Amino acid sequence: MGRFAHYLAIDWSGAKGARQKGIALGLADTKGAAPFLLNRPGGWSREAVLSFLRNDLPPNTLVGLDLGIGLPHADCGAYFPGLSDSPPDAPALWRLVDDVSAEETDLSATAFTDHPDFAPYFRRHGGREGAQFRCDAAAHGRGRFRVTEHAQAAQGCKPYSNFNLVGAAQVGKSSLTGMRMLNKLRGHLPVWPVAPLPSTGSVIVEIYTSLAAMEARRRVSHAKMRSYEALNEALDALGSNRVKGEGPIDDHSSDALLAAAWLRAVADDPRRWHPAALTPEIAQTEGWTFGAF
Repeated sequence: MGRFAHYLAIDWSGAKGARQKGIALGLADTKGAAPFLLNRPGGWSREAVLSFLRNDLPPNTLVGLDLGIGLPHADCGAYFPGLSDSPPDAPALWRLVDDVSAEETDLSATAFTDHPDFAPYFRRHGGREGAQFRCDAAAHGRGRFRVTEHAQAAQGCKPYSNFNLVGAAQVGKSSLTGMRMLNKLRGHLPVWPVAPLPSTGSVIVEIYTSLAAMEARRRVSHAKMRSYEALNEALDALGSNRVKGEGPIDDHSSDALLAAAWLRAVADDPRRWHPAALTPEIAQTEGWTFGAF
């Protein structure tokens, strides 16, 4: 028997609104059966996902969240260099984002990115690149990277900075809204590697669905699967049973389904839990993307 009994992949969204078309939950069990979507009448909201994780999560589940659990820290020695009270670690960062955004509903975090103390570190709409967005004038246009994002890039992915809030490649909104959820889950679910992997019980990890797609023999430029046929070819590559259906499927659903099957396929590989560049300090400040070496 493996370490986990269930594998839940959550394709997350940082968009505005109480219901998010971009949120999808895919679940797989240990028996190799096809992964399936967890549906909710009216669709999922971020608050509904939070409630599910707190109250209805199947026991002994590996939960993969497609968002950044931290901000870059190692590159400049702080999340917000030059700010006297920059948080020292990831849990303090989650608490700060949640506290500053406490008046916002749906786990939104606009108040945080608009706050005068933090806005200079983000690239926002309207061409507003904060003076601290790159931290180093010579840095590339995708912004500051965590160590795990450098590892992703070395594997062939094309990551963007969690300080980027603009365009299809933005991951900042998803990450910040996710940090609000992580703060509210403290004491309920450990988040690896900020917390050590427990010997039993459920745990959250950060995932990047392009890594799952690449291991399912998809090119990074074709990581998104928009048909059941493409999804099932990728599931075949992971040794998973196929899902029923034909024709179009939205890429949020296909990402969640494939990532759930991928988590099941790789969760018991010790290398995933011991990447070479993951130091104790990076674990506490930046976190890591499960599957990045």
